[in-house]
Amino acid sequence: MKIAMIGTGYVGLVSGACFSEFGTDVVCVDKDAGKIDMLEAGEMPIYEPGLESLVARNVEAGRLAFTTDLAGAVADAEAVFIAVGTPSRRGDGHADLSYVHAAAREIAEAMTGYTVVVTKSTVPVGTGRAVQGIIAETRPEAEFDVVSNPEFLREGAAISDFMRPDRVVIGATDERARDVMRRLYRPLYLLETPILFTSLETSELIKYAANSFLATKITFINEVADLCERLGADVHDVARGIGLDGRIGPKFLHPGPGYGGSCFPKDTLALVKTARDVDTPIRIVETVVDINDQRKKAMAARVIDACEGSVEGKTVAVLGVTFKPNTDDMRESPSLEIIPALQAAGAAIRAYDPEGMDEAGKLLDNVEWCEGAYEALIDADAVVILTEWNQFRNLDIDRMKALMRTPVVVDMRNIYVPRDMAEAGVRYVSIGRPTPTV
Repeated sequence: MKIAMIGTGYVGLVSGACFSEFGTDVVCVDKDAGKIDMLEAGEMPIYEPGLESLVARNVEAGRLAFTTDLAGAVADAEAVFIAVGTPSRRGDGHADLSYVHAAAREIAEAMTGYTVVVTKSTVPVGTGRAVQGIIAETRPEAEFDVVSNPEFLREGAAISDFMRPDRVVIGATDERARDVMRRLYRPLYLLETPILFTSLETSELIKYAANSFLATKITFINEVADLCERLGADVHDVARGIGLDGRIGPKFLHPGPGYGGSCFPKDTLALVKTARDVDTPIRIVETVVDINDQRKKAMAARVIDACEGSVEGKTVAVLGVTFKPNTDDMRESPSLEIIPALQAAGAAIRAYDPEGMDEAGKLLDNVEWCEGAYEALIDADAVVILTEWNQFRNLDIDRMKALMRTPVVVDMRNIYVPRDMAEAGVRYVSIGRPTPTV
């Protein structure tokens, strides 16, 4: 079976590489010749654990290739996946579908026989029908079906998520298209992975509803964390107490500085806009968006409070700037709000991130980037832990204290035990937990 993957961003590259691992012949297409040159040289344009070796293995096996020639890739493909970007449009929050529509037109012109055109990008409800119309208008004689197949990949765990998913959602109404998708996902079917066939519209909505629900869980526990701080309760015990309820579950009940990344901010905004357009506002998600935006903006104040009310002329060390560990993705990261706010309050910033500094350097000005965590701590008046990379979880507290000018730790991911910090003589502030004194 041969497929084409249009777009070699996060979704397209990971999906294409994983399909090739299943034994499918995959050609990944991108207009960016520089990116294709990188991939052909074995260099990854994104950081994702295990991706480089997965790509190399399947390129060597002859199952995975890269090209800028969309027409050549589509001509022999039984299925063509659209995996291009759908960023939020400025001003109205809607997903920008210009890349999706352009890809649909180019695919229509290149098809040579019956083709299943699959929207893999996260797209608003109705996009599949629009793609169907574009292809039919461009090539009235074309024989094709449009299918929705949303991705549910977590950055940092994308390969395992693709290979061992909770479910596969396929929006398809034609049996011929369903058969193509069944054959494509046969390796997962043999593992008894739930495969849910729905209409196009239902499939598109499932993706937005899933991400908005997860964003709601994060926002809920963040608000509970604030309440815990006022009442002297421990948010981790609260989260465990409610998460053990099978109807709730423990995942996404981890307090922090607010969600970020490429999915939750964009998808919640898109769902809000879609609901408003049909006069059925989803007020819960609207509130989640507002609370999360305000939370990220307010986090700098916690650092300032921990520094006795002022960071003017002080040095603040920042550990981790990506929105989550095991990625170099800076999109909507809380660090993009917190670091500029601290600088505006007069702080000098020294920072370290294991993978994100190249990307962060394009977005953050006047930051001194360091080669390691301990280097960032030298002469710091406070350290802020923004991303819970594993290498930050077991730092030597005594060494930290010796390097810093003032031993103040603001842990926005709660990766340390408050009592341990207090006993070491460190002023330790975390999220939703009482601040201990010794």
